[in-house]
Amino acid sequence: MKITPMVRNNICLNAHPEGCAREVGILADRAGTFYGVQSVSPHGLSRRPNHVLIIGCSAGYGLASRLVAGFGYHAATVGISFEREPSGNRTGTPGWYANRAFDTLSAQSGIQSVTFEVDAFSDNAKEQAIKAAKSQGGPYDLIVYSLASPVRTDPESGIMYRSAIKPIGSPYSGTTVDVFSGAMKEAQIQPADEEEIFQTVKVMGGEDWARWMDALESANSVAESAMTVAYSYIGPSLSWPLYRDGTIGRAKADLEAKSREIGHKYASAGLKAYVSINKAVVTRSSAVIPVIPLYVSTLFKVMKERNLHEDCLDQMMRLYTERLYIPDNVQVPLDDEGRIRLDDRELSQSVQDEVTSRMARIDDGNLRELADIDGFRQDFLRAHGFEVPGVDYEAEI
Repeated sequence: MKITPMVRNNICLNAHPEGCAREVGILADRAGTFYGVQSVSPHGLSRRPNHVLIIGCSAGYGLASRLVAGFGYHAATVGISFEREPSGNRTGTPGWYANRAFDTLSAQSGIQSVTFEVDAFSDNAKEQAIKAAKSQGGPYDLIVYSLASPVRTDPESGIMYRSAIKPIGSPYSGTTVDVFSGAMKEAQIQPADEEEIFQTVKVMGGEDWARWMDALESANSVAESAMTVAYSYIGPSLSWPLYRDGTIGRAKADLEAKSREIGHKYASAGLKAYVSINKAVVTRSSAVIPVIPLYVSTLFKVMKERNLHEDCLDQMMRLYTERLYIPDNVQVPLDDEGRIRLDDRELSQSVQDEVTSRMARIDDGNLRELADIDGFRQDFLRAHGFEVPGVDYEAEI
C-alpha cells in the first residue's frame, strides 16, 4: 500500500514507516557532528553524560535529548515511551518507528541503547528502567523527563485522569489557523472547572516525575551527583490566558515545585533537579493547542529571517553544551526562579515586538507573507514521517 498523510483538525492519524526511520537518521547525523569533531565534548571528557534515561523518548524534545546523548556523546541510553504498533492496514505511531530506528542506528554505531514501550506512568516502566540500569552498566547520571500525554492512570489508585487545555476564570478567544488549509478562525474556549484543573495537574504536573526519582533512588539507580531535567514552556503574554495562566500553566507550576522538592530531598546525594523552559517548536501536541500554530508560524518566520531559528535538536544541543555540561567551576545559568532558560532568543524583546506587530496585521491575504505556515506544516508532517528528503513516497509499503 502507499501511505499518504491523514490529517484531521491538525492531528495526523497515521505515519510513514520509512519516513520516520529516515528522519531519525538525519537527526542522528546532525547530533553526531554538532561539535565539529564527532563525539568530542567541547568541555572535555570529564563533563559528559554516560548513562541516560529518557522518559518520553520517541518524539520532540525527548527524542532530541536521546539523540544528543547517544550520538553526540556516545552515552548509553534507556528510553521509555508508550506506542501503538502497526496492525493490518493501520500504521503504528511515529514513535514506534522512531524507537526502532534509534536502536538500529545505535547498534550500528556501537552505542548502547534499549527501549521499553510501556506506559511511562506505570510502576512497570520504573521497574524496567531499574533492571536496565543494573544490566547496562550502572546507575543513571542524567534522567530526562519529557512526557506529553493527555491521560494518566495513577498506579496507586487505578484512577485515569484526563488533561484539559482551557483558561481559568474567564473564557478565552483568539485567532488560530488550520496549517493545511490556511483557514483562519476564532477559537472560543470556556474556562475550566476545578475538577478539570485538578485532573490536568495530575496528568501534566510533577507528581509522576517525583515518583520516578523516588523509585530510582530507592533502587540505587541514580549516580552520585547526577542531574534530572524536565521540560516546560512559558511563551509570550498573548498565549498566557490559555497557556501559562490556564490549566497547562497550573500543571507546569506544579512541575516546577516538584523540581525544587526533588532537588532538596536528594541534595545529600548531589542530585541536581532542573526545569528547562524551552522555545516553541512544532510537535504532535503543540499543533492542537488553539492560537499556538499561528503564533509559532509567525515566530518561525521572524527567527528564520534573523538566523535565530532552532528546532528541537538545536535546543537540546544548546541544553547539553551551554547549560548541563559546562566546566566544573561554572554554575549552571538559571533565572530568578531557578529555571534553565532556552527560550531566551524567542522571548527577546526585538523578536517579540516583531511577532506581535505581524500578528496584529495577519489576515487570509497576507498569511504566508507574515508567517511561515509552510514551515510549520512541513515540520508537523516530518514528525510523522512525511515530506522527509530521500524517501520514495510512491513506493509500496
